[in-house]
Amino acid sequence: MSHPQTKESDQSHACGCGSACGTEPIAIAAAKPEPAGIPVFRIPTMDCAAEEGEIRHVLAKVPGLRSLSFQLGARTLAIDAPAESIPQALEAIRKAGFTPVPVSESVGHDDGHDHDHSHDHGHGFALPTGLPRYALALILAFGAESVSFFAPHTLTFSGLGMALSAVAIGLAGFSTYVKGLAALRNLRLNINALMTVAVTGAFLIGQWPEAAMVMALYAIAELIEARSVDRARNAIKGLLDMTPEMAEVKQVDGSWVESFVKTVAVGAIVRVKPGARVPLDGTIISGATSVDQSPVTGESIPVDKAVGDPVFAGTINTTGLFEARVTSPASGTLLARIIHAVEQAQGSRAPTQQFVDRFASVYTPAVFALALAVCLLAPWLMDWTLMQAIYKALVLLVIACPCALVISTPVTVVSGLAAAARRGILIKGGVHLEGARKIKAIALDKTGTITQGKPKLVATEVIASDHDESQVLRWAADLAGHSDHPVSKAIAEGLGLQGNGPLEGFTALPGRGIEARTEGLSLILGNHRLIEDRGLCSPQIEARLAEHEAQGRTITMLASSNQVLAIFAVADTIKESSREAIAELHALGVASVMLTGDNVATAKAIAKQAGIDDARGNLLPEEKLAAIEEMQKQYGYVAMTGDGINDAPALARSNIGFAMGGAGTDTAMEAADVVIMNDDLRRIPEAIRLSRKTHAILWQNIALALGIKAVFLLLALFDGATMWMAVFADMGASLLVVFNGLRMLRK
Repeated sequence: MSHPQTKESDQSHACGCGSACGTEPIAIAAAKPEPAGIPVFRIPTMDCAAEEGEIRHVLAKVPGLRSLSFQLGARTLAIDAPAESIPQALEAIRKAGFTPVPVSESVGHDDGHDHDHSHDHGHGFALPTGLPRYALALILAFGAESVSFFAPHTLTFSGLGMALSAVAIGLAGFSTYVKGLAALRNLRLNINALMTVAVTGAFLIGQWPEAAMVMALYAIAELIEARSVDRARNAIKGLLDMTPEMAEVKQVDGSWVESFVKTVAVGAIVRVKPGARVPLDGTIISGATSVDQSPVTGESIPVDKAVGDPVFAGTINTTGLFEARVTSPASGTLLARIIHAVEQAQGSRAPTQQFVDRFASVYTPAVFALALAVCLLAPWLMDWTLMQAIYKALVLLVIACPCALVISTPVTVVSGLAAAARRGILIKGGVHLEGARKIKAIALDKTGTITQGKPKLVATEVIASDHDESQVLRWAADLAGHSDHPVSKAIAEGLGLQGNGPLEGFTALPGRGIEARTEGLSLILGNHRLIEDRGLCSPQIEARLAEHEAQGRTITMLASSNQVLAIFAVADTIKESSREAIAELHALGVASVMLTGDNVATAKAIAKQAGIDDARGNLLPEEKLAAIEEMQKQYGYVAMTGDGINDAPALARSNIGFAMGGAGTDTAMEAADVVIMNDDLRRIPEAIRLSRKTHAILWQNIALALGIKAVFLLLALFDGATMWMAVFADMGASLLVVFNGLRMLRK
């Protein structure tokens, strides 16, 4: 029977390494709610994707299953099946060595990694758990070693040593045995199965002190490894703590009451004091302040906020008191969406991880077969005794554990994704984290990506000699201040004058400008076409306009009925970070091309200022899409960067889409593979460098894991390795790759 449909990709592999595997999504949020009627079960010992694979394998034989939804971060499984199939499914899970508990009954269960399944049975004594339990097992194992080494080899002392060993193995390896025996029953070879066979075999052939020591050391190393991996898993978990539980909410009578953030409705008004964290996404309606947005966008400098500006949950109000109208519920804030996106990213495996999992699925049975061959053939071919051959085979099984190999990729990918998120770079999966290193060319939108996205007055030239300059500028401010056109607003703001003069006969001239009378004078404020229509252009003015237009500026002129009074040049200025970002991209060997809907002259002018290789203007969304396809033929792996709805098709078609300003644009955030939470273009070369570093560490880890295994396998075959050395080789390699992967989290 085929496997039931699942909502996550098949991640089963040969590891089965318990809590240390580290292949599941970061445990930063509870499981998403399932549709009504679908039962959800918590499985406390379902720690990694290998064990998910075990459960999926045994459930494949249950008839009637429609789908399985695993949430490894929350250790839950939703089973969509007819009611009569649920008991059969639960029984199959129990036979695999797991204990499913309905979520309504699992409150208060330990969510840690120390699942030893040993409990106080009501006799007033409870065995220690976690590190104290394993330390006790280690002490008993040392006791067994001491009895074996120092005591006379009599039946009494041998019995004492065996008893100490058996208790040590039971304390350290109960959960390993439960899972190992279940795996063997299902003919599944994983680390639990390998350790179960190796330790049991060593005990039975009289190597009981070594069997006890191996199991105790294995359990302690597993615990250390699990704690280390948790650092990567929980690197984003701290985001949840950034949002306060309570918010000051304005009541109908004007009073303020503290309410739980989860209960605050959209449209409510909240008050945030200086030094406090913003509880919910909202828009400021009163007050002004400076907000530290680094937890969300990665910006290191606080951002000034005033009435009408957005604020985000989890950011820090640094200066003034303000009131904000809530725009999103607690579950829909930008911070909540970031957490959800990172959680989903952990569920998708990177290409290297997929390769390693496929390799491990072949590697483990192959080494098991090698161990069996050593056991059966070595007495004939190498003149070993049967006991020597069995011992060597057991050493091979311990060395062969694929844990270090399998864990080498996910811990690095999780660390890389977490490191990127801390910098305000939201990468939606390991495939994009690895893929960014292959970028050969990048297409960039102009407005809001390279430029500020907001027109700004960059040049003012009063050319009327018969009027006072300050008077001319005041007239321009009067007219511009009465228009809602972006260019007029930029002129009014740039002049910094209050347009308070009385206007008569104010008329908007669509597509050309505005007209009005003031102080008895008829004035127009408009574009080149309007001035030409009124017959006011001259060769001198045309020359001045050509200079500005060559620089990509939009020209507006103030004129009376008989002459041009002033020229105003407005432009969408380049962000301070754009030139530096383009230079960094070129240093990384990435070509740059601007794709914009603006006119060609403006596009080329902006591209020249930013240092961009090529610029293409007057492009519609479908033409941007065609340009991406053309670039892919020329360069191969191509990225697209944009910030708006017009860029969505090109973002989706590119090999990797970077959305700028994810803090404000939902459409681009959904369409892109990587979201730059602020508008800093320098985050893109940073993402590429992070991708290259991740790729390098991935292959370092694979080389470490396989290299150490190869050395000790050879030593074991040629009489140079003991079971002690085997467990140190296995867990030492695992810890090495974990700590190497965690280097990604360094600031």
